[in-house]
This record gives sequence, C-alpha cells and structure tokens, in this order.
Amino acid sequence: MRRFALLRCVLVSIFLALAGLLSAQNPAPSAGEPWLTFAAKDGGPGAGKHIVFVTGEEEYRSEEGMPQLARILARLGFRCTVLFAIDPKTGAIDPGVLDNIPGMEVLDSADLMVAFTRFRDLPDAQMQHFVDYVESGRPVIGLRTATHAFDAKKNKTFRRWSWRNSEWEGGFGRNVLGETWVDHHGGHGWQSTLGVIVPEAKAHPILRGIRPGTVWDPSDVYTVRLPQPQGCSPILLGEVLAGMTADSGPAKPQTDDKGNTRDLNAPRMPLAWTNTYRGKAGKDARVFATTLGAAQAFTFAGTRRLLVNACFWALGMESAITVDLDVSLIGAFAPSAFGFGKHKQGVTPQQLRAEAAVGHRVLLGADGRLVQVAADGSIEWQMPWSGIHDLHRLPDGKIVAQRDGHIVSVIDPATKQV
Repeated sequence: MRRFALLRCVLVSIFLALAGLLSAQNPAPSAGEPWLTFAAKDGGPGAGKHIVFVTGEEEYRSEEGMPQLARILARLGFRCTVLFAIDPKTGAIDPGVLDNIPGMEVLDSADLMVAFTRFRDLPDAQMQHFVDYVESGRPVIGLRTATHAFDAKKNKTFRRWSWRNSEWEGGFGRNVLGETWVDHHGGHGWQSTLGVIVPEAKAHPILRGIRPGTVWDPSDVYTVRLPQPQGCSPILLGEVLAGMTADSGPAKPQTDDKGNTRDLNAPRMPLAWTNTYRGKAGKDARVFATTLGAAQAFTFAGTRRLLVNACFWALGMESAITVDLDVSLIGAFAPSAFGFGKHKQGVTPQQLRAEAAVGHRVLLGADGRLVQVAADGSIEWQMPWSGIHDLHRLPDGKIVAQRDGHIVSVIDPATKQV
C-alpha cells in the first residue's frame, strides 16, 4: 500500500511539472473573432437552427452562464453563438463597457435570440441589428436584466428601446418582454428565489420534465407589476426564500415598527412567463421572459432545463421537448458569485474558445494540496489539503474529498470553505 501511495505521488508530481511546462510553452491564443461559436452536434433535435446569445450586464455573470447554456444546446444540435461586451483596447470581456458588443451582425441569420443585457448604450451600427431582429418577428428570450436592456444616453437613434423614454413607455423590456425594471421584491443578496409552478400552467411544454424545487436562483425576486400586460401568461412564480440556499424555506412575513405586516409571498411575483410580440413585419413572435439569470442558478438542473425547454418552445419545436433531454453540465462549471465588479479580469473570448476546444480540466490531489489544472495546462486553482485518496466534483461545482482516512468533506471552490 505504501509503495502504491509513493508511486502515485511520484506520478502526480510529474504531471504537475508537465502542466507547468505546458503552461510556459503554450502561447496566448491568437487574435480572432471576439465571440464564441459552438458547432452543433450531429443528429441532435436542434439541427439546422442557430441561437445567438447577446450578453452584457455587470452583475449576474452572464458571460459565464450563457456559454455553459450554449454548450448544452450545441450538444442538442443547435449552432450557438455567444456575444460579449468587449473592451476595444484590450480585447477582454468587460461587462462594464456599455457601448460595445461586437458581432451583432450574426443576428441577421439567427433563428432565436437570447438577450441578457443591462443598460447598454450601443452605437447605431450595432443596435440596428438588434432592432431588425426583433421587428422581423423571430422569437426572443430575455433573462433577468433584459427587462432594462438599454439606456441610450450617447446614441439617441434608438432611444425608444431604452427602459426610460418618452416615446415607448418601458422600451424593449415592457413592450417586447412584458416588463421593465421596477424594483427588487426580495432582499438583494440575502434572499434567494425558488421557482413555483403555476398550477394552471403545469402542462406547458416549457415545464416538461421540471420537478418541484429544482428551479432556483441565488438572486432575488424582481417586482413585476400586476396584472401583467395582455398576452403575458406566467408559468412560474418566484417564492422569496429566507436565505441563500434552495432549502432555506419561504421568507416569513415582516412587521415594521408601526405594526404594518408585509408578506413578500402574498402574492408571489411572476418569475417566468410567455408573451407574443408583433413587430413591423406583422408577424407574431414567441417571447419567453424570466427574471432568473445569475450564473450560479445554472448549477441547478431545473433552471437549466427551463431555459433549454424555452429555446425549443420559442422556435416552435415543443414536440422535441422530452423529460430526458440531456441538460447536464459540460466541462468544469464553477460560476462566480453575482455582484458588481466581480467579473473575471482579462478573460478574452479567444481564451474561452481555446479552453472549450480542449474541453478538459483536471482536478487532482498531490504535495499537500488540491489542484485544478486548466485546459491549457496552467494551474488555475489550488488549496492546502492532505491525506487524499478519493476526489469527486459534484454537478454544482463543489468538491467532495476524503481527508485523513476517516473524514469526508465538501469544499466550495469559490470560497475554499469546507
């Protein structure tokens, strides 16, 4: 047994040394298109369809969550393109850059657009492609901050699409999706959200295969004005939870110092709904909107399935929605916590493309530490750990590790808490 353990340590040490060598020898990815495209897997039900994700918001890590969703959909046969807010000086993904999402022209040939932007002020040349797409009558999906997707301050041509304007009350969010920005309904950063199926909508194709308690988001419920505009049909309601885990239980009614009691779950706010929008082409487009969207929400299978099913439904492909569609995660997915100024600095689409092309990270234990080796051979995460014999990564990104022969621990890689 000791010889085996010694041999294993030697082999792992050699692997780590090779990983460092690979990291030193591999050059930075060459310049290329500042977006991601995932080729469709042959034979999937989404064959022949192109989905474009337009991201650009500063808080909920859409730049991490949407590539994962795109990879899952590509496995189901869709060709997927993910656009990002890009710093033109560095080429890095920077959601704080409000006026640049290169590649918007790919919307011209898209079959479905998934919008996840916040307060963008895009130049006319980029915004024109977005407007043309929506007005064409093709389907639209909007996540969370897409209710307040635009805030034109410098570029005025398409100001009516802004969340605040005098021409089209509520802009894109209110008139296309069904709501604009109103307020936080739950406690932001301390009350998370559980999706509750609307009884009258339980047979809706988008809910097919979704079990109660599996749709969760660490971000809070948004306020949605009731009744919703004509055409909006809620399928999920947002239960305000008492804490930041899915098993926190519903938030209790609160009484203020004047004796006034408020129950955030009476009524529950719509969390996901369908709508239609008739654009200038005179065609009714299918619309799906949800105030879900933090990247960490996609560690929950039900949240992933909701969005995957919504894509099929929006494209009129509800007959392809089955309870066993593969919505499992692809690669290592340990998304960052939501919050302003917390995006990963200096990451480029080219780097993400290189990682996705290799497709494998390695998690191992050696030399008194746990180490995660990136797809390019570099060490991207590590923490002290001893006595390792067994190691496993859970679907939500947490790590299960044995320690000292008799303890099993669960580790959160983001905080290194055990």
